Amino acid sequence: MQSEMIKSVYKILKMDCPSEEKLIRMQLEEIDGIKNLEFDIQNRMLTIIHKNKGDDITQQLDRLNLDSTLIETSVYDENTITENASANRNEKKVLLVVLIINAVFFVIEMTFGWISKSMGLAADSLDMFADASVYGLSLYAVGKAVARKKNIAKLSGYIQLGLAVLGFMEVLRRFLGFEELPDYKTMMIVAGFAFVANIICLYLLQKHKSNEAHMKASMIFTSNDIVVNLGVIVAGFLVNVLSSNKPDLIIGSIVFIVVARGAFRILKIAK
Repeated sequence: MQSEMIKSVYKILKMDCPSEEKLIRMQLEEIDGIKNLEFDIQNRMLTIIHKNKGDDITQQLDRLNLDSTLIETSVYDENTITENASANRNEKKVLLVVLIINAVFFVIEMTFGWISKSMGLAADSLDMFADASVYGLSLYAVGKAVARKKNIAKLSGYIQLGLAVLGFMEVLRRFLGFEELPDYKTMMIVAGFAFVANIICLYLLQKHKSNEAHMKASMIFTSNDIVVNLGVIVAGFLVNVLSSNKPDLIIGSIVFIVVARGAFRILKIAK
């Protein structure tokens, strides 16, 4: 007799960014019977569709120390998964486009960040890289062995952390010493293009009209990227008005710290 499909809903209090989503996916990958994972990062909820009793799932989640609690278990209609297969393929196409945009602007902003001596642009590029690595890991991980997924996650985490540390050290050096003012025009123009790119990403995600939690989360984080872009533009304006590099260094420091925090979370589990 074929086992029935189960829907288990977990509250995960410490799941507040895409890094935790990737870590949970890797942690649960070895468990047989899991058919679908639906993440609602905004509300810190995880819905799992599976065929086993769920004891292994709960144990694996507990090992992550993310304060996870099983709050609901019910029978699930297996036909729903088949109906969602086409929608999932469309979601992957949208995420691939968003990945490409983030990857391209990582290169553009990093290049012009160093040319213009703007730590704000360099940090914003690293934020783009963090987003691109999250989307890339999701797409690459399909069908791959668990060990390989963890190695890719480690590589992504080390690169993010290394760039963040180097960037933050450069920020400290510029705070303590005399540095030529960054090119505020380049800061504002490049950040403006990045702003437009993120608006396009947000439009594509919204146009998809998905009710899936992970797509909604992608919209939220893209919206956050737009705020960062605006922060760099404002910093460029203040650099010009105040004739000081401090606004650029402040926005750069904030973003570097946020990216480093995400890298530490990836490395903590993918070891």
